[in-house]
Amino acid sequence: MTSSASNKDLALLILEQVENSSSSAKFWEKSLPIVQQFFKLESLVVLQSVPPEWKRVGHAGELPKDPPIQLAAEALDKFAPSRSGTWIALPLDQKQVILMNGSLSDDRLQGLQVMLASIHQIVEGQQQRARRIRRLEKILEITHAWGQSECMQSLLEAMAEAATELLAADRASIFLWDKANKMLVGRPALGIKADGELRIADNTGIVGQVVQTREPRRVGGGMDDNQIARKIDQETGYHTRTLLCVPLIGPQGQCMGAFEVLNKKEGLFTDEDEQGLIELAAHAAVALENTQQWQELLSKHQLLVEEAAEGLQLIGESAVIGAVRSTIRRIADTDLAILVLGENGTGKEIVARSIHYLSRRRDQPFIAVNCAALTETLLESELFGHEKGAFTDAHETRAGKFELATGGTLFLDEIGDMSLSGQAKMLRVLEDKTIVRVGGSQSIHTEVRILAATNQDLGKMVREKRFREDLFFRLNVVSLELPPLRERGEDVFLLSEHFLENFCRNMGRNKPQFSTAAKKKLLEHPWPGNIRELRNLMERLAYLTSGDRIEADDLAFINAGAGGDALHFDFNASLADATRDFQQKYIKQTIENAGGNMSKAAKRLNLHRSNLYRKIKQLEMGIGDEDDDEDS
Repeated sequence: MTSSASNKDLALLILEQVENSSSSAKFWEKSLPIVQQFFKLESLVVLQSVPPEWKRVGHAGELPKDPPIQLAAEALDKFAPSRSGTWIALPLDQKQVILMNGSLSDDRLQGLQVMLASIHQIVEGQQQRARRIRRLEKILEITHAWGQSECMQSLLEAMAEAATELLAADRASIFLWDKANKMLVGRPALGIKADGELRIADNTGIVGQVVQTREPRRVGGGMDDNQIARKIDQETGYHTRTLLCVPLIGPQGQCMGAFEVLNKKEGLFTDEDEQGLIELAAHAAVALENTQQWQELLSKHQLLVEEAAEGLQLIGESAVIGAVRSTIRRIADTDLAILVLGENGTGKEIVARSIHYLSRRRDQPFIAVNCAALTETLLESELFGHEKGAFTDAHETRAGKFELATGGTLFLDEIGDMSLSGQAKMLRVLEDKTIVRVGGSQSIHTEVRILAATNQDLGKMVREKRFREDLFFRLNVVSLELPPLRERGEDVFLLSEHFLENFCRNMGRNKPQFSTAAKKKLLEHPWPGNIRELRNLMERLAYLTSGDRIEADDLAFINAGAGGDALHFDFNASLADATRDFQQKYIKQTIENAGGNMSKAAKRLNLHRSNLYRKIKQLEMGIGDEDDDEDS
């Protein structure tokens, strides 16, 4: 790196590592050498305060035997850079500090602190959202298991075990409130003999405070140790260092007791831990009432998934994907209409979601509409909504996609398949920014950003009078063309590794490695189904191979249809059942032979795509769902 490189260049280089890092440790592993080379430092160490110790998060250069811990503590205490000899300590947040050994002026030091602290905040934010999603997914899994329990004791034990696992704690207890006798009954109370119960007065210790105030409490770190009920420790022979306790609030708002976890295995209990235990306690209360109401958690999980989509990334290192990423960054935080072009399965919807979550609209809805699946009669109702009684099946008023996307982004997938009359209605809404529900008369203002996608040549369709020129210009303010997988070179390996690792992780098996011959076969395959075809192949490999190595022979079916799913007939079946069975198998085989490309499959079947969708739905095949179409 030349001496003329600016802090801006450094910031861009480090920001690239944010995109390519799956964890905070990976980010520092990639970023610290860049900082070291840029400022010609001897060494750098990122430390995290985990009282009463310090944990090394990452380093570059020669790892010092005795880093100046006191200097790091001083920088955190005053939250400002500190110097001692050639060592400099820069606080990143309230827990992490970066130690640098080398020469650096105060001016450059100040700029470096602001930049690293800001980027660190981005990384931590992404990791925090990812952790919360994993935690909520785990809670969903746990609470589902609770619903199968018929024994109160086993249910309470399962709750305690779940809390210790979820929060990385040593022990847990559920205290049920015997309000009539002013007692709290702790079960399971580990370390207590007989029936495992611990009975204490309902005004005793932290647990008593939580029940009386209905407020969570955290204790630990030495400053408030005197609040811990040491008498209970003496009874159990257990030493409590840290404690987190939240109230158990029942479905009717009544306080049923408290949920307590003890001694976090590393450091102190955090805000995230508290929120996680609150969520778990809410479901524990419902389970104790023998109900299974998870809707609130599901909706929160979905919201967090959408927030974490800010970290969506296009996997690949090819020049064409690099150019796509660069364009996305430039256009994301605008309100420009964008037309995403590319073959089916190239990732058009992923690009659209990336644009949305990188924009100022990220906290608002992202609504996707598959235009190919909308018949002429459904178009207006689906997009603009309808009033109750507007038509035979309109039993209630329903908002359309434009209303649902208000303030956010409306993604019109396969826009080229929309009929000319539908295009005219769409153009009118885009120009007037108002809609009228079917059967209604009131104009409703809409404020949405429009992203559209297609695998067709809209310019050619305009010339052939199959697509409105005025709508084309409305949608095509900026166009973004995605390359087919066959033109992305060795990106196929990165994508293969990504998909295979995910599928193997879900199965609980180690990811096998590709042989040289297998990689050659992957590279030579034309991938007519693009990324979707590759993803499906990796899923098959994860389930159908058992060794630690994938050979070229394991890819023998890469160009084949489902040979094992030949058309066999049950001659004892009625003609209607046999006909239905044949249609199901024939359509499924045709879709697989087309690499999952619904347009190609429909063409081979001599059907319009919307008719193919209806046929699939009629046959209850469970494939080709319009909301999950084409990996657009």
